[in-house]
Amino acid sequence: MIPSIDDHLSALYRLRRFGIKLGLATISRLMRGLGNPQDRFSSIHIAGTNGKGSIAAFLSSVLAHGGYKAGLYTSPHLVRFNERIQINGRPISDKDVAQVAEAVQRIYTQGEPPTFFECATAMAFCHFASERVDWAVLETGMGGRYDATNVVHPEVSIISNISMEHQEYLGNTLAKIAREKAGIIKRGSGVVTGTRQKSALRVIEQVATEKEVPLYRLGKEIRIRKNKEGAFTYLGIDRRWPRVKIGLIGDHQVTNAALALGALELLLEKGLHLTDEAIYAGLARTRWPGRLEVLSRKPFILLDGAHNPSAVRTLKKFLKNSNAFRRLTMVVGVLEDKAWKPMLRDLAGVADRMILTRPQYERAADPYELASFVRPLKQDLVVMPHLPDAISLALEQTSAADAVCITGSLYTVGDARAYLGKHSQIIIPP
Repeated sequence: MIPSIDDHLSALYRLRRFGIKLGLATISRLMRGLGNPQDRFSSIHIAGTNGKGSIAAFLSSVLAHGGYKAGLYTSPHLVRFNERIQINGRPISDKDVAQVAEAVQRIYTQGEPPTFFECATAMAFCHFASERVDWAVLETGMGGRYDATNVVHPEVSIISNISMEHQEYLGNTLAKIAREKAGIIKRGSGVVTGTRQKSALRVIEQVATEKEVPLYRLGKEIRIRKNKEGAFTYLGIDRRWPRVKIGLIGDHQVTNAALALGALELLLEKGLHLTDEAIYAGLARTRWPGRLEVLSRKPFILLDGAHNPSAVRTLKKFLKNSNAFRRLTMVVGVLEDKAWKPMLRDLAGVADRMILTRPQYERAADPYELASFVRPLKQDLVVMPHLPDAISLALEQTSAADAVCITGSLYTVGDARAYLGKHSQIIIPP
């Protein structure tokens, strides 16, 4: 009997029992067994606490609009595994998932089994090589130095920003976390960063000096000037792009787009051929589901995968500045290993009502435990452990003048997207 796509994905998800194992030994073994596919395409490597996926989406869109065959590898997916591995905006097919899964499985059965992320990364690199992509835009899973994606030698590296996260793996100071993320910097490739904190930036500068690569910083060598009409002007190292418009909403996406433009500027200096038309069109047509994604205007329904305090502060700022609704209901599900207390404190401060729930994921936090923390902060509080019930309640009790925001984790947003696509009148874009 030929294994189905569900069989392959079930085997892949069973690898989650091995948890997180940072290190490059296993992924390097997989790459050797597959003929080192990571060496058969040019790559852009992105690390950082927030914004990695958006930057990757901007870059892959621009490259595709410029006529290149552009691979995109990100995590996690929202609804289907296939979303993690894309070429020119199109997710990998079920047939190709099965093919690369079988290829990787033949290698790892000969030694220590990989983690889920190591296997998925090997599958992505194998697919990109077999499809002969020109470029692969790669988002790290965690950290950078020992992340499975760090077997590539990129043309340019990007470190979006640094905040406290995954301290049990990356360290308990900004400097230590920066050291891990700066591990993606390689000799012969420039690096662009939006990092501002002195201790973290100092580490990135040290690593860039050690690797003898140029470092370009947002706010220094790269600057932006926002325009009233919602566009911005990019003032870079040697280039200037006025009246840039982007397809993603939120002030933070202007920063992410500027970092993408900084990376493109370095690549243009290296000989990349891109017209200004391709750059403008690629940025304007970028789509990245689940990040300040507006599904409806009346009522105002917003999905945002904010999963750490910094991302929640960005969401809070957006909601406070919005005039699109009267009363706000927050549907919140978080993971237990995140810094959920400051997240919930900020969300409680902007919500009129909170419904605590959980996504279908083994690391999801118990909403009743969350409620014990939130109850002193928010009187109008409901606990509904089943996410579809939480969404249904929120929508039933929301008028056309009100808003529902579903947030706390990309897993929460992914489950919400899948449910709304099947059980509501809302049109969910691909």
